[in-house]
Amino acid sequence: LAHPHENEEGRRETHMSYAASATSVRCRSPNSSSWAMKHPTQTHLEPTQDSGRSFMMRGIQGEVVMLNLLRFRETADYSKTPELEPTSPISGAAAYEMYVEHTLPHLRESGGDIEFVGDGAGYLIGPPDEYWDVAMLVRHRSVESFMSFASNESYLGGMGHRLAAISDSRLLPLVAKR
Repeated sequence: LAHPHENEEGRRETHMSYAASATSVRCRSPNSSSWAMKHPTQTHLEPTQDSGRSFMMRGIQGEVVMLNLLRFRETADYSKTPELEPTSPISGAAAYEMYVEHTLPHLRESGGDIEFVGDGAGYLIGPPDEYWDVAMLVRHRSVESFMSFASNESYLGGMGHRLAAISDSRLLPLVAKR
């Protein structure tokens, strides 16, 4: 479960463990809203039709690893899926943990798994005011198994936790060099 507190630099931290994947992460978000103020409309929560078409047109053979970069909301926003909303407010990190717990059985059933989950923060090389709370690598056997997983009705039933949890994200399909 998530446990928020402030660290010595005055940043909000959330300690979170994905029990099913036995991985523990600590998420950091700046207290200021400088990122949101500078990039108010630059959020990406779901693939577009064009990005989905481009992904399929790549003709990827074999395994694909999805690099997920995630920025959590301070408080989860269940306005689009009120039927999933907990009885009291929770953090975006806690909502994402609920999403992961819901997702893992479906992911593993499709032959995929979470390979890595780690703390994010600011870049060593990159925009100085951009940060990600979590970076995650998710392995899929193939594009076909990913598409089967992503369109599974049971999996989609918990997608509202993800949408409530994140304020922005990136999803980059990676393929091993041959």
